[in-house]
Amino acid sequence: MTRMRPPADPRFDEAGTRALLDAFAEGPDEDALRLDALFGGLGKRSFGMLLFVSALPAFIPIPGAGGIVSGPLAVLIGLQLLVGLRRPWLPQFVARRGPHRHTLKRFRDLLAPFLRRLERVVRPRAAWLLDHRLASGVSGTLVVLVGVLLALPIPLTNYIFGGLLLLFALALLERDGWLMAAAWAGGAAAVAVFGVLSGQIATLIADWVGRLTG
Repeated sequence: MTRMRPPADPRFDEAGTRALLDAFAEGPDEDALRLDALFGGLGKRSFGMLLFVSALPAFIPIPGAGGIVSGPLAVLIGLQLLVGLRRPWLPQFVARRGPHRHTLKRFRDLLAPFLRRLERVVRPRAAWLLDHRLASGVSGTLVVLVGVLLALPIPLTNYIFGGLLLLFALALLERDGWLMAAAWAGGAAAVAVFGVLSGQIATLIADWVGRLTG
């Protein structure tokens, strides 16, 4: 497995999402990109890149398979946003794993038309919706809840929850507070429709809390 180092170009911090994906996708297709290498050197945007890559398994066309991987990863990232960590942390057994370049290339090519249109309207703005402690807590809470929903065996919802996680990721990557507000609205709607009404999310969280407290 190849460990990729973050690009040394000082402009990397300001590159758009498409440019970041192009940089990470460059190289032999069979190379595996470690998760800790993917967010290294991105500063405040680290959570966005990590969440972006963590959402990819949700789009595997096998019912339930993607959510088992993406859901817990999203929960881990959301908890870190919730408590206000300045940069992501991953356990070593997770950090040393990651997608192959050919997977990232396919996903980049699939999203390219959408990202081109998105780049025309998004820009760094309303930073308080990203960096304020309360705003980070709201984002973290919703990412946790969407991650839990993704992990649940709810039929035909993987793409919905995966898409919402990508929306959070893009808001963090592009440093666009108004895009984050849209992600909040979408995340809250998903929790209301699929979580609260079904009751499954509360049951699962209670089970996890019970296990943690012994």
